[in-house]
Amino acid sequence: MFWDCGNHPSQNLNPNLYPSRREFLNRMGTGFGSLALATLLAEQGRAQSAGGGGGLLAPKQPHFPGTAKRVCHIYQSGGQPHIDTWDPKPELKKSEGKTAAGMGRGRLLPTQFEFTKSGKSGLEMSEIWPELSKVADDLCVIRSTWTDVPAHEEATKIMTTGDFRLPKPSMGAWVTYGLGSDNQNLPAFVAMNPGGFPSAGNVNWQAAFMPGAFQGTYVDPNNTRIEQIIENIKSQFIGSSAEQRQQLDLLSKLNEIHKQKRQSDGQLDARIQSFELAYRMQTDATEAFDMTKEPDHILRLYGADSMDRATATQARQFIIARRLLERGVKFVQCWNGGWDMHGGIATAGRTRAGAIDKPIAGFLQDLKQRGLLKDTLVASSTEFGRSSTEDGPGGRTHNAKAFASWLAGGGVKGGQAYGSTDELGSAAVENKVHVHEFHSTILHALGFDSEKLTFRSGGRDFRLTDVSGAQPVKSIFA
Repeated sequence: MFWDCGNHPSQNLNPNLYPSRREFLNRMGTGFGSLALATLLAEQGRAQSAGGGGGLLAPKQPHFPGTAKRVCHIYQSGGQPHIDTWDPKPELKKSEGKTAAGMGRGRLLPTQFEFTKSGKSGLEMSEIWPELSKVADDLCVIRSTWTDVPAHEEATKIMTTGDFRLPKPSMGAWVTYGLGSDNQNLPAFVAMNPGGFPSAGNVNWQAAFMPGAFQGTYVDPNNTRIEQIIENIKSQFIGSSAEQRQQLDLLSKLNEIHKQKRQSDGQLDARIQSFELAYRMQTDATEAFDMTKEPDHILRLYGADSMDRATATQARQFIIARRLLERGVKFVQCWNGGWDMHGGIATAGRTRAGAIDKPIAGFLQDLKQRGLLKDTLVASSTEFGRSSTEDGPGGRTHNAKAFASWLAGGGVKGGQAYGSTDELGSAAVENKVHVHEFHSTILHALGFDSEKLTFRSGGRDFRLTDVSGAQPVKSIFA
């Protein structure tokens, strides 16, 4: 990931000239060259050179005034059972134990929890959301979402990138490509998952054929030191900030000499910018991830003081998400897993929901009290739903025909349920919302026509929604 002075090995260069970029960096051992959040390759370099002042991540204007300026995507990994969380089906209770026609030999499994009306709107929510029910009037639950395949990795990739067959830019990459960034000292797109990568790994925040500047920066919110949070942000060989600044200044002078001999070299310009970003981030990123600055009442609001480790971990993730969003990060992705419940939903569902209920509710309340929720779109989704019939004891199998998502803030009208499934919750039937339409709705909130937000690669214009012609669900906006 270091510079090369051309297509020939360094030993073929004139030895009387100064060392190649590769040789210089290898000797100096900066470590900046492997900075994951700015792996800027040739195509990115050309775009950087043509991008003018501010480069690829300079703030940009959308197609029209949007209702949101930033996004937090909450991913409920594993296939959250919609029938037990967001989509009440009283008919299932009446048919408990019966076999439904066309659904194989499995017996119908009733909703494992009670649903109650919440907020002034009376939005029906499962009893496993005691804290989220307090912000029911801010939630728009889409009960008619559906997808293409009932397999975890493939369905996850569709939700995060719009495609499971070909490597495509992630939703966060499209957002940062369209909007740029309001803070040049932090990544524009951050993906967080406590404890490691989710299904499909870093494909979920990839830039694919887009310039690497639009790729998400992965962060494990369990870590506390900046060197752990973002790898290679600091040199392993030079300690002080002043020494690093001297080294970068020297490197800049050498690169200017090199550029004069090569005329226009966008790739070199892009690499220089990645080094400078890493240096600037050492201060800004450290501050952004420092939860010691949060007052006790905020920690309690999110549940960071909980004796339950899972809850405290999720609380930390959502506090960091809020800190990043208020500092100009455009797209933050928060992951939580454990929703693949082929058995024991009555126990596992309550446990899984208990770990995220208070952190997410606290996050929404905190955004609202800071005046950020009105122009921050919070979108929660999963890869698919679960069956109406029983799989393992007290559990459900995969179901691509129906699942629930929800939106809050960013101009969306809260306290409403949009769309519906059939009486057993087995398939979306009214106001169906495909994943592409879900994506188009998010882009619409940001001020983009999903048909016009394109990126040319290999002679073709690509979209997040591909060639689906998906349209946003405009009626859910206030």
